[in-house]
Amino acid sequence: MVEVRRKVLKENDLLARRLRDRFQAAGVQVISLVSSPGSGKTTLLERLLTDMGRDYRVAALVGDLATENDAARLARSGAPVKQITTGTVCHLDASMVERALADWPVKDLDFLFIENVGNLVCPSSFDLGENLRLVLVSTTEGEDKPLKYPTIFNTADVAVITKLDLADAVECNLETLTRNIHGVRPGMPILRVSTRSGSGVHELEQFLVSSRAALTTARAV
Repeated sequence: MVEVRRKVLKENDLLARRLRDRFQAAGVQVISLVSSPGSGKTTLLERLLTDMGRDYRVAALVGDLATENDAARLARSGAPVKQITTGTVCHLDASMVERALADWPVKDLDFLFIENVGNLVCPSSFDLGENLRLVLVSTTEGEDKPLKYPTIFNTADVAVITKLDLADAVECNLETLTRNIHGVRPGMPILRVSTRSGSGVHELEQFLVSSRAALTTARAV
């Protein structure tokens, strides 16, 4: 079983590398979002697609075990959205992303978002060829979430604390949550957002735009 897992991960990494080369050649910034179920990931992504779609060419791939509910919600933004139904598989992998993009001209996009299946375990092992991985943790989940799932925080680039407007109501200590994130991943960038109130959303969008600018500059060098 160990050898089979190693083979699967190696094959995934090779395909992810090819996807990353393809994305870089096309000049598209690919951002994946991972979180537990109920973190507000889809709601936040709908807001990002709506806002950023006014100035940039955006699209999304959405992973889910069974339904297409999230894809239908995201389509309200007006952005192209495609559902990836994984069945019993608790994560997306590079081959699923490649198949979903078979008839999509990625060169016509500025940003491609990939919403992974709600899970903080399996997605940590599978590279999707993304340039940036965001791990979301909501104030309603408790301050110890990073301590329970350190691997996903160590494989992500940025932590986003969501449902900021509920922090007081659920007695979430934001300083403790921040300290736990940095205890697992020292120096990790952390952004705080509330999709409901809009707090922090503009800052997140600007961060994503800046990350694409940095990628474009590196590509030109």
